[in-house]
Amino acid sequence: MRRIAALLVALLAVLATPAFAQEVVTYEVVEVTVVGEAGVDAPAGSDRFVGAQPAIIPQGIAKFGPFRVLDATHAALVDATDGRSPAAFAAMLAAYPGIATLEMIECPGTLDDGANLKVGRMIRAKGLVTWVPKGGSVRSGGVELFLAGVKRIADPGSEFAVHAWEDEDGRQPGDFAADAPVNRVYLDYYREMGMSPVEARAFYDMTNAVPNEDARWLNAAQMGQWVRLDKAPEFRLASLDSGQVLR
Repeated sequence: MRRIAALLVALLAVLATPAFAQEVVTYEVVEVTVVGEAGVDAPAGSDRFVGAQPAIIPQGIAKFGPFRVLDATHAALVDATDGRSPAAFAAMLAAYPGIATLEMIECPGTLDDGANLKVGRMIRAKGLVTWVPKGGSVRSGGVELFLAGVKRIADPGSEFAVHAWEDEDGRQPGDFAADAPVNRVYLDYYREMGMSPVEARAFYDMTNAVPNEDARWLNAAQMGQWVRLDKAPEFRLASLDSGQVLR
């Protein structure tokens, strides 16, 4: 019920969004199948979503699904991913091939875990830096996208939230054997993102210790105890300092 309520809140927020002037970009929506190293898709219908207070979102110069282009080299993730997000992400990179950093500002999770892992692999293949600025919030399935960065930066004052996935039948990771294919999908993904087998298992077990209907909150320092974090560069984005409320 909590997850359904969160989705309704998100939908109402979108419907209430005022019109704004920016470049409108269209992209083709394609069907995406995500297969891990074990040859098994993410659990059918699985999603992970944690609501929070609305964030201040930069308007940017172009919009591609949940992504905003801030300038020629920087993009931002400002909403949940879904089944259309891989196509949106690919279209953004095609239009702005110089993008090198993905700012993770308001990332409540995903409505499609399989598509979300696909986006994560695309982030890694492109060699993007993932950066959570002060005030940025990365929750649930958004954490997998943060892990995809070739460098991962989390400023003091950023936050993370983790919990277990849940499939369309209400089953969670603990309902399967630890080495079951549906669990291996995530362990394989973490390995692809640079974790050792021990690190991948420890991180996955930590997230799954919290049921899907709840969440464990972590600050930047606490996240750094589980995954490797990198030092932020000296520059900041002026567009984030003067961000506009987009929704």
